[in-house]
Amino acid sequence: MKQLLCWIIYNGNLPQQKFIELAEWFDTEAKKHNISTKLMKNNDLLPSVTDGNATLVGVHHKHELPDFVFFLDKDVLLARQLEKMGIPVYNSASCIEICDNKSLTFQTLADHGIPMPKTLIAPMVFHAHENLEPFYHAAEILGFPLVLKEAYGSFGMQVFLIETIEELLAKIKEIGNRPFLLQEFISSSKGKDIRLNVVGDEVVASMMRISETDFRANVSNGGKMLKYEPTALEKEIAIRSAKLVGADFAGVDLLFAEDGSPLVCEINSNAHIKNIFDCTGINVATYIVPHILKKWQETQNES
Repeated sequence: MKQLLCWIIYNGNLPQQKFIELAEWFDTEAKKHNISTKLMKNNDLLPSVTDGNATLVGVHHKHELPDFVFFLDKDVLLARQLEKMGIPVYNSASCIEICDNKSLTFQTLADHGIPMPKTLIAPMVFHAHENLEPFYHAAEILGFPLVLKEAYGSFGMQVFLIETIEELLAKIKEIGNRPFLLQEFISSSKGKDIRLNVVGDEVVASMMRISETDFRANVSNGGKMLKYEPTALEKEIAIRSAKLVGADFAGVDLLFAEDGSPLVCEINSNAHIKNIFDCTGINVATYIVPHILKKWQETQNES
């Protein structure tokens, strides 16, 4: 029987060790399951349309195509190209697209009973927002302070706490044509949230993040990590949210409402699992790899 080959794709433009290390963790775990692996930088693969067909052009040399792919990046066009070529990608291109765009995430979760902060999505523009009247109305609805989030951003970057209408209008001018959303500020969760790592139908690891200096709790912004045992409701909401965006595995961030109940803040389709390992000792890759292998085998049996 032919040994399975999987590619582990990571961002080749981010040289920090933590991104390479994440790919290496998946590599180590996949080999434990007798899967042949190849670590691939996303920028070593160029999606190509040749003679009307979806193909890949390798930057350095031709590669044997994999049976499936662990996709640890946000290059949604590369992920979609692989799928068009018949190669299963985990997480899927659709999931990556939804999670990478915060506005699309909240739209996807809407109408399913998922508790979330009140959210207003800014109109799309091609240059800059010249009609500012909608934002005066948004400020009346949300009140101050409010949170402005660019639709695309990681590690708590591109997230701003806005105190006044003048500050809001200045930030909108600065953002230009980049998409963003506005949210009510959850003061009861200032500098505090929880990260739940979901794999399939299970929460496999969780931690609380607390910052004493920033309204954002991200560890990259100085937040501290604490072991945390989530409630049954928190687990249920995290698992349901991950399923709604189509994630096989995800990092789901929850805020605390005034009554202590959970509110979905964000879903990460390619969450970096080193921090939660440092906090809990749990390597989430040891859950993800066998789950994906089982899912891939099930799809092969169906076809």
